[in-house]
Amino acid sequence: MTIALGALFAGTLVMGCAEMLVMGMLDLMAADLSVPVSAVGVLVSANALGIAVGGPLLTFLTTRLDRRPVLLAALVVFIGLNLLPALGAGLEAFIAARVVIGGVEGLFIAAAITTATSIVPPERAGRAMAVVISGFAVSGAVGMPLGRLLGEAVGWRASFLAVVLAGTAVLLISWLVLPRVAAEGDVGMLGQLRLAFAPRVLAVLAVGVLLFAGVSAALTYLVPFLDGVAGVSGPWIGLCLMGYGIAAAAGSFAGGGFADTGAARALTIGTIGVSASLVAMILWGSNPVVAVLAVLGLGMCAAGITTPWQHRVEHLAGPGAILAASLPASAGNLGDAIGAFAGGHAIDTGSVQTAILTAAVLATIAIAAAIASRSLRPAPIPTTEPALTPKPAAVH
Repeated sequence: MTIALGALFAGTLVMGCAEMLVMGMLDLMAADLSVPVSAVGVLVSANALGIAVGGPLLTFLTTRLDRRPVLLAALVVFIGLNLLPALGAGLEAFIAARVVIGGVEGLFIAAAITTATSIVPPERAGRAMAVVISGFAVSGAVGMPLGRLLGEAVGWRASFLAVVLAGTAVLLISWLVLPRVAAEGDVGMLGQLRLAFAPRVLAVLAVGVLLFAGVSAALTYLVPFLDGVAGVSGPWIGLCLMGYGIAAAAGSFAGGGFADTGAARALTIGTIGVSASLVAMILWGSNPVVAVLAVLGLGMCAAGITTPWQHRVEHLAGPGAILAASLPASAGNLGDAIGAFAGGHAIDTGSVQTAILTAAVLATIAIAAAIASRSLRPAPIPTTEPALTPKPAAVH
């Protein structure tokens, strides 16, 4: 069980690092390809688009399949497409590949969470989810600096060979240790669709969209805030960003236990923590100590609610949890896009502090939505046909 969870964690870690790798090498890639940095930045958007749209679509198309071959197939596609840069593929081909990579990444997340929660007792489902989700949280701390180091040491194309090698190692380990997890219940693909997109599920997804829009509105312009408002400059900015990543990883791991003891409550408290951190950045952001502590609090609380949010969505989806497992990642990417746009508009019409204020407003609205959603319960689903397997999915 522990080895299987470790393999799933390693899978999300490698995929997350591959996603962040590009962000650390944008200027190196742009210089080598003789294109603007903004053109290379499309790779980031392409990956997000793949997760947001392709993840749920691929999960829907594979809901009737055992999760083990789905996970292995996702890893094979991920490895193959990350070979393209090393083989000399141009920017356009790699952008197209990143859309597909994002799709299989979203599929892997959903299948990994379903697998993780199926091999632990129901009362530990949140902690199992946290193991999978924390792979991305840790990648946020190490992926970007790792990309920079590799890009400068061996070149950006060769850097993706490291991704391929790491992915291959994860594939081999996964092939050896991952159990079979058959499709649960007999609700069918349309039943999965109906349950996963039920109004009660969409209401909780909206909480995350609002919250991560707020987080993104602040994070996108975090460096200008630290430099221009808090007076943090030079190497201290890098240390602060690293501290944010470490705080996020710690919050992600801790979120699993809170999800097991009360996901709805943890989601509300975490949302309040995000809002409070943003308010502190507005009111006392000129004090570097307070500003840094607020940034760390933002990272810990934002990452800490990801597992309770995931847990809550799957719980409300009931037998539709296999498809619903892909939706928080999709909704989170939507929130990131909204937040980056809102923050950019705020800066254009005001200042960095205006962007932080916009973030705080979005997070405060998310608090109201989280409180309003606490009373939601999954609808009883009558069934007259036997389940394909007695193994429970990621709901309880």
